[in-house]
Amino acid sequence: MKVLVANLGSTSFKYRLLDMDDERQLARGGIERIGSAESCCSVEIGGRRREKTLRVPDHAEAVRQCLAQLTDPEAGCLASAAEVSAIGFKAVHGGKYSGVRRVSTELLDEMEKMNHLAPAHNPPYIAAMRQLNQQFPDIPLVAAFETGFHETIPDRSRYYAIPWEWSTDGLVRRWGFHGASHRYIAVRTAELLGRGDLRIISCHLGGSSSISAIRDGKSVANSFGMSPQSGLPHNNRVGIFDPFALPGIMELTGKSLAEVLDVLANRSGLLGISGVSGDVRDIAEAAAAGNARAQLALDVFATEVRHFVGAYMVEMGGVDVIVFTGGIGENRSEFRAAVCRDLGSFGIELDPAANGDARGEARISMEASRTEIWVVPTNEELIVARQAKEFLEG
Repeated sequence: MKVLVANLGSTSFKYRLLDMDDERQLARGGIERIGSAESCCSVEIGGRRREKTLRVPDHAEAVRQCLAQLTDPEAGCLASAAEVSAIGFKAVHGGKYSGVRRVSTELLDEMEKMNHLAPAHNPPYIAAMRQLNQQFPDIPLVAAFETGFHETIPDRSRYYAIPWEWSTDGLVRRWGFHGASHRYIAVRTAELLGRGDLRIISCHLGGSSSISAIRDGKSVANSFGMSPQSGLPHNNRVGIFDPFALPGIMELTGKSLAEVLDVLANRSGLLGISGVSGDVRDIAEAAAAGNARAQLALDVFATEVRHFVGAYMVEMGGVDVIVFTGGIGENRSEFRAAVCRDLGSFGIELDPAANGDARGEARISMEASRTEIWVVPTNEELIVARQAKEFLEG
């Protein structure tokens, strides 16, 4: 069974093709600047990378170009598009629908109701799924929602202290996201340590960041709240924020509520504090050059990560493994050190040399550390492909 996993942005389409008989990656590629006069298309098959420029007006055409690349007689890896058993999507918010679902009109309508909570994610997925359902009716579309992994979080960690009908009728509760990444970390860490009874704190740190507490392979807490704008500070999204500040901000700036929310969703986070960038690489460079606001952004970010690490240690009665993943978690040794600073009294001891040398999967804790610390690159596409395969077979 071959599954095409799609990762969509408003003007981008990235994909991986996996053979699920042995979970091999057959191809990966993407198309940038969809809808513009010129779109950049790339594909990598068998170690060979090819690029070309052409006009791609929408996501349906992006998929057609993708399938054309994969079935190219000279450089492709498929005899025909009929070999694709399903297209899997790492969908974000389905409202009352979670887990793994076949894409349908009813499902898309429900996703649309959540657009205000996931404005950067849901709209492009919904538009693309509608187009693909029409253009490729013979290829099943499977949505694996990020909220699905967090369905095991107990109610005491899911509900806000608000009027009950807001929670039940309005679905105002902590949903949790980055489910594919945290699910992969749960599975892979259990394989690496040869145990299924682990207490794991999974730190997915990147442009969008979250922390999950995982016990026995199941999520028991996640730093996200109702929307992907919540939790930790993100590259340009606010994170935890007091809603009672909104009237004062509106008066100060003269902006409407919608305009203020747009700023909180797109021009806040690490970008808002630093004034430099939402990219930690740029912020770290500015901080090294003496930019105090850039350093403050890094300090705020590390402090919030440590806050959740401490809370989840209490929630689980300790922690066996702390795992760093995501672009920042995998590549920024100095940030991992900032998170793990002065935790020796809790049995968490980082090995500075191992941390600095870490590449790929690596243990970075001291031998004497009671809690192991690992860097584990995530593989969300593999998780989505597995879920699509299980859904179709089930």
